[in-house]
Amino acid sequence: MKRLENRICVVTGAARGIGAAICEAFLAEGAQVIATDCNETALHDFAQKQGCSAMRLDVGCEDDWNAFATQYPEIDVLVNNAGITGFEQGMVAHDPEHASLADWHAVHRVNLDGTFLGCRYAIGAMRNRPSGSIINISSRSGMVGIPAAAAYAASKAAIRNHSKTVALYCAQQGYNIRCNSIHPAAILTPMWEPMLGSGPERAANMAALVADTPAKRFGSPAEVAALAVMLASDEAAYMTGTELTIDGGLLAGSAAVPGS
Repeated sequence: MKRLENRICVVTGAARGIGAAICEAFLAEGAQVIATDCNETALHDFAQKQGCSAMRLDVGCEDDWNAFATQYPEIDVLVNNAGITGFEQGMVAHDPEHASLADWHAVHRVNLDGTFLGCRYAIGAMRNRPSGSIINISSRSGMVGIPAAAAYAASKAAIRNHSKTVALYCAQQGYNIRCNSIHPAAILTPMWEPMLGSGPERAANMAALVADTPAKRFGSPAEVAALAVMLASDEAAYMTGTELTIDGGLLAGSAAVPGS
């Protein structure tokens, strides 16, 4: 028997990157997957290719979540993956001194409001199931300060804390619903492409961007997806309120040799 057979699994931000990899891994483990994204064209192209269900969902919109709940009143697993950095339309000020309130709110609307609304929906949708697993995708940036991306770092730190709050609340209520967070660092997804380029400088740019990472490489979306599969499965039945880092050793400390 595959690890996620007979489970209804929802993944937000599923059209590309980490979300797409999680959908693929869940499908390989026998899950019934509902992929969601706000990019309807990319979403349906992905869902058609993978053979899974799909529904457009703007995670920061309460009405969209209400419509989704009507369509899917019961699920077993939710991955709150949808997120933005704030730099999708180009470089803008996101440091604590110059960031605009509008740009701050835009990042929090997707990352934090989306996670809150997703968790709230999931509790109701999982309460009467045999068990439930909520998996929130935070970030290494939610565990340290990021001077040039204040809104992103703050939103991911809030996701880290809210995951623990949800875990404790569900345990307190006697619900068999777990909530855990995953904290990736440099994972090679499309968001990095503008910084990497496609010319002869690409290899040098990649090396520079992971120079401070002890493993000296980017992680892959599939490596994050493997953690999501574990957290969604019965193998993690005693794990709740836990945070898993996947960062190539970045948070472990410096890999530099003294005197070198």
